[in-house]
This record gives sequence, structure tokens and C-alpha cells, in this order.
Amino acid sequence: MRIYDPKNWFGILFQFHKSDTLRKLSVLILIISIYSAGIAFIELDYFSANTETHLKNLSLLHGLLGFALSLLLVFRTNTAYDRWWEGRKLWGALVNNSRNLALKLNALLPHGDEDARNFFRKAIPLYATTLKSHLQAEVTRYMLDEIDHPELKKVDIDKHAPNQVAGIMMTRIFMMHKRGVITGEELLTLNADITAFTDICGACERIKNTPIPYSYSAFIKKFLFVYVMTLPVAYTFSLGYWVVPVVAIVFYVLGSLELIAEEIEDPFGKDSNDLPMDKISDNIRKHIAEIL
Repeated sequence: MRIYDPKNWFGILFQFHKSDTLRKLSVLILIISIYSAGIAFIELDYFSANTETHLKNLSLLHGLLGFALSLLLVFRTNTAYDRWWEGRKLWGALVNNSRNLALKLNALLPHGDEDARNFFRKAIPLYATTLKSHLQAEVTRYMLDEIDHPELKKVDIDKHAPNQVAGIMMTRIFMMHKRGVITGEELLTLNADITAFTDICGACERIKNTPIPYSYSAFIKKFLFVYVMTLPVAYTFSLGYWVVPVVAIVFYVLGSLELIAEEIEDPFGKDSNDLPMDKISDNIRKHIAEIL
């Protein structure tokens, strides 16, 4: 995720980065500009005055359709941002839940029980790392630790890895209860925190596995394509060859909105504007190590 100063107008206006939509649309903008120039040349040199009158009337249709298209794109962008922001809230909840669990364990575990402390010192951050890899559909990246815990090596990456890590932690606290290390009330308290991990995972999967309905996304793209491709036909007689930069700018604005929505609707990817799950996982590891 790119961190920036929103007050630095000069830097934002004149800096380009890999997520900038102008880079991604540059080839299409060039193609549409050439297409617009060809339409302008044909209409201005070969069409009659009577045809000019009819084609100018198309601009009225574009005015009406442009308003409808703008509403669709605004709804599309807002919906995508809602998904991005919900993902950020879920990972914020994961940070808080990890800290709360570590704080409770630090208070409940005997100071001499280094085995249990070392286990949870690795297991709690491992859940965040495993969840990140699970959401990105990559092989789970295990955290390196000089302490060897055979339980954590039982995680099978071909199965639901976050559930396995949560299950290992759940098994550990139940064993602690059976040995009398924690009471039944303390077990219920810790159980609620580990259950919250699974709730967060399920909510993230809901965002990841439920994209914007295909029919809606496809309709917007088709609508946008037809709208832009017919712009030079309607406005050539009004703008002359100035229709080329005008159409290019219109396409850049409308196409950029769609690209931005596509990028942020899945906040768990690897694009520059996606959630910094690696950094959040590192922070969880650092905070758990400080507590335990």
C-alpha cells in the first residue's frame, strides 16, 4: 500500500508510479486516438451537410448516456472501496485480537513455563502469516524461529491452513486446562479470542471469494466501450480534429475509474494499493514477542 502526503499536490500531480492508470491505459489511449482521428477524417472530408445534421443529434444521446454511465461508475467505485475498507478493518481486528490473546496468556501462564510462551509467541503471528498466504492463494510462508515446535509442522498447505493453526492453538489451551494450568473460566476467555480468528478468516474469505457480479462488471465495460467508440462519431462536426484529444481524455477518466475499482475490490492481492498484509503480520510478530 502506498503511503503519501495528501497535501502535497505538486508531488501527486507530477509523480508516476506502477499503479498509475495512465501507464496501464497508454496503449488503449493511443489506439482510440488513432481511431478518433480516422473517424474525424472520414466525416469531415466525405460526409454531406445533411449527414452532419443527423450525426450532431447523437451528442444529445451521449449527454443522457454519460449521466447514466457516471452513476454506474460511481456506484462501482464506492462498492469496491467498501470492500477494501472492510478488509482493512478485518486485519485491524486481527491485530487487536492477537494482542488481546497474548496479553491474556502473559497474565495466565506461569513465568517459568517457557515452552508454552515460546509456542504462542510463534503460533499467534503464524496465524496472520498463514491467513495472508491463504488469501493470496500462495504456499504458506512459515515464520522462522529457533524454537522447534513439532505441532506447528503438522500444518498441511493442501488443506485449510488457517483453520489448522487455530485448531493447534485450541488444542494447546485445552491441554493446559486439563493439566490445571488454567481454570474453566480462563479457558472460556481464551476460547473466545481463538474463535475470533476464525470469524476474521471467514469474513476475509467472503470478500475474496465473492467478486462483483459478472453481469454487472461486464455491462459496465461494454457500456464504456460503446460510449467511447461512438463519441468521435457524434462530436466530430462540433469539435473538428479537437475530437481526438477530447475522446482520449474522456476515455482516460472513465477507464481509470474502472481500473481503480478493479484493483481495490480485492484488497488481499499484491497490487501497490492492496493491504500491506506483510507489514501487518510483521507488526503482529513484533508486538507478540514484546508481550510474551
